[in-house]
Order: sequence, then structure tokens, then C-alpha cells
Amino acid sequence: MRNFTLGDFDFALPTELIAQHPAPERSGSRLLDGSAALPVDRVFHELPTLLNAGDLLVFNDTKVIKARLFGEKPTGGKVELLVERVLGGNQVAAHMRVSKKPEVGTTIRLHCAPGREDGLSATLLGRWPETAAGEPGAMFRLVLSNDSGDDPYTLLERHGHVPLPPYITHADEAEDEARYQTVFARHPGAVAAPTAALHFDEGVLTVLDASGVQRASVTLHVGAGTFQPVKTDDISAHHMHSEWYSIPPETLGAIAACRARGGRVVAVGTTTVRTLESWARTGATSGDTAIFITPGFAFQVVDLLVTNFHLPKSTLMMLVSAFAGYEHVMALYHHAIRQHYRFFSYGDSMLLARKHPHAPV
Repeated sequence: MRNFTLGDFDFALPTELIAQHPAPERSGSRLLDGSAALPVDRVFHELPTLLNAGDLLVFNDTKVIKARLFGEKPTGGKVELLVERVLGGNQVAAHMRVSKKPEVGTTIRLHCAPGREDGLSATLLGRWPETAAGEPGAMFRLVLSNDSGDDPYTLLERHGHVPLPPYITHADEAEDEARYQTVFARHPGAVAAPTAALHFDEGVLTVLDASGVQRASVTLHVGAGTFQPVKTDDISAHHMHSEWYSIPPETLGAIAACRARGGRVVAVGTTTVRTLESWARTGATSGDTAIFITPGFAFQVVDLLVTNFHLPKSTLMMLVSAFAGYEHVMALYHHAIRQHYRFFSYGDSMLLARKHPHAPV
């Protein structure tokens, strides 16, 4: 087995290929079919023709929350919060961008939506999560409150901004509120969209149903750590971020039925892969996962993967390389660049097949 380093997952990407806006129609984006030896350029609405009756598509039904808030400290210093988790008692865990970190007990005055001045504020309680070693957590624990005593989800929906990825350069707009969300989003909690699923619209779903392709869902609340860069050349030294997931009993039954009839499990997005393979390894149907999938990983559930094009040197590049084979994935990426595919969250997609047989369960 080759010893991969961080540089193996690098590639030169022209800036103009980073999609800043979605395609005019969800299923009108491009689809690079990389499920065979040679790539085929397609349009996403052709995906149903590449699947078989009896296959099972598994989606991540998380819902992106308007997690970004802006405000000021009592001193007037600007503060930006990115709420990653809603905790109990109106508390949230958030990343904070500020010139100087405020003291515990400081109340930050937050900007309200125009016409909705309701005394919105965030009071700093400390760091989160608390570690056994007593080291400070990476995020901050705050209490969100307003004059009406609304819960954090209500406050974020009313006053928050869509948490667009760092490589999208425009401020969030009405288009982003609609399109940086899947058509089947159900459970609020993500701060980044499961982007492979953004290509699905009602038309494609209707064709899939008529073709006998089955559907199931999992929930993984995508965290800001998905954009965290890998900083060590030795990729095994990377500390993977943790995300919460849940798999309903109906989905476990659908996977078993798919296996029994000889169908294929098709994961829509890397978050779905991480969820299903975490369950296969631990047996836990809910909880936090920090699974780090790199070449050499033994997949136990997923047969096919629908995914977008990922950042150079990212953990997601490592995951897709582990799934479909490093050389094959790098060849597909170079093909996509030559053919001017659009990259990252609002970009195009590809279909990959698992390179190696399933590991024994």
C-alpha cells in the first residue's frame, strides 16, 4: 500500500472554475460519469439512466440553518459568529471571528433583520466543548436571547445569514437561501450544505421513482470543519472534525432489502458515505463521528457515490480517492479541469464506483 502524503492530493485549479452561483436549473448541471474506466460527459438529469431498478439512493436530509450572525462588543469591536450547534437552554456553540476575544460574561449586541429590532444578543459563557484534559474547546458557548424569549432556531431563521463557504465571494442573497438547500431538507442543524444533493429536483426524483430506484435518508449535520484544511504532510496526523449523525430504522431496513435483491447502495454525497460507514464500523445508529477515510479504507456499505468536485488537499479528496482509486480520481479531476467543469459547492458533479470489493461485515 502506497504511503500517501498531503501533496498527493493537490492539483492546480483555475480560479474561474470555482462556481460562485448555482446552475440556472438544479438538474441542468453537468455530471461526469466516472463509474467506468473512461470518463463520459453528461448532464445531471441523465443520472436515472445510470442506475438500475432495485438500486437504493441514500440522501442526507439535513437542513442548513442561517448560522452566520454579525454584531458588536460593548467596546464597538465587530464580531462575527458562526453557530455550529444548538445546545440546551438557548445555548449555542459557535465559531467567533473578532479582533480580540471578549471576556466571559460579555454580552454581544447582534444585528437584527430590518424592521425586526427585538433586542437580539449573545452572552459569552465560555469555550466548547469541554475536554477531559481541561483544554479549551475550539468553539465558544453563548446564550442567544431576545426580548420575546424565542428559541435559537427561530432567532437564526429570522436574523441569521446563509453560511456560504469561504470560497464563495459574494454576500448571501435570496438565491442562496433557496439554492444552498436541498429540495428534501428536513432536520435543521447544518452549517454547510450536502452539496451533491443540490442537483436533485422534483423532476429527477420523479423519474427515479418511475425507474424503480428506491430512496432512503440519513441525517448528518455538516459542520464548518468540512472546510478545515489539512496542515500536516503526514495525513495520518490530521485531527478530523466531529459531526452528529442519525440513521432511522427504515433506512437500515432499506439497505438490508437492497442487499437481498442484489441492488446497489448509492450514497449521495460524502456526508452520506461518512454516516453509513461510521454505522458499519461502530454499530451506532446515532452520535458523533470523526471518521477519517483515506486510501486503504475498507468500505462496507456504499457501492456508488454521487459527489461534487472537492478542494485540493482536502479530506474529501482523500475520501473519494479511497473510494474509487487514487489514480482514477486524479485522472477524472484533470479531465474535469480540461473540460471546464465547475468546482465546489455550487459546481458540477460526478458519479463514482467503488474500486474494491466490500470488506467483510
